[in-house]
Amino acid sequence: MEFTKLASPSLKELFIKEIQTLILSGKLPIGSKLPPERELATSMEVSRAVINSGIAELTRMGFLYIKPRVGTFVADYRKEGTLETFNAIMNYNGGILRDDEIKSILELRISLDILAINLCVPQITDEQIEILHTHLTHIKDGTNFEQAAEHAFAFQHDLAYFSGNMLLPLLFSSFKTLVITLWVRFCSLHGIETLYQNTLELFTEIQKRNTQKAIESITNTVENTIYGARKIYF
Repeated sequence: MEFTKLASPSLKELFIKEIQTLILSGKLPIGSKLPPERELATSMEVSRAVINSGIAELTRMGFLYIKPRVGTFVADYRKEGTLETFNAIMNYNGGILRDDEIKSILELRISLDILAINLCVPQITDEQIEILHTHLTHIKDGTNFEQAAEHAFAFQHDLAYFSGNMLLPLLFSSFKTLVITLWVRFCSLHGIETLYQNTLELFTEIQKRNTQKAIESITNTVENTIYGARKIYF
């Protein structure tokens, strides 16, 4: 068996990660100006080449923009960002985001779930329903928040996979770290039983092949998490 060669992050990768973290945490606000490259290189104890190439990469990703002969500034990554920016947000601090970002993710999740249900429910097979039921059972039997969250994600991911849309499960996978973190938070606030009951309600409508009721179930559940009595951020 061949094993993959292990490699440490390069100084450029570490610089990019540090600047991303400062931007996403709000410590480097949108519109703020970075110190000159020479000053950054001195304070971070790396070469100017590392700083220069890292800034170029962050600019390409939508985190920074450069004004010639003026300086480097923090860009509005929500407007200028790319799929790489999205991935950086998903992985930021292990998926721990600010409240407005959590709200945005949950609102997007409603749209993705509705698409998955619309595509999946009319064509779902008995075998696929049984797979979803297995995930449901594992949520109920979870001995800790992390286990319950993992199985809740598996339920949603397979629902996306059964939709037949090749991109939906990939999109759900890109959310995995964050979604599991949010479900762990949900369970810590409202209990595993509540997560199970929410998923059971959705599963019941899927099992009945009732597309509209399934959409209403997931919409009500997520909206309650954003605006209602079972919020996960305050």
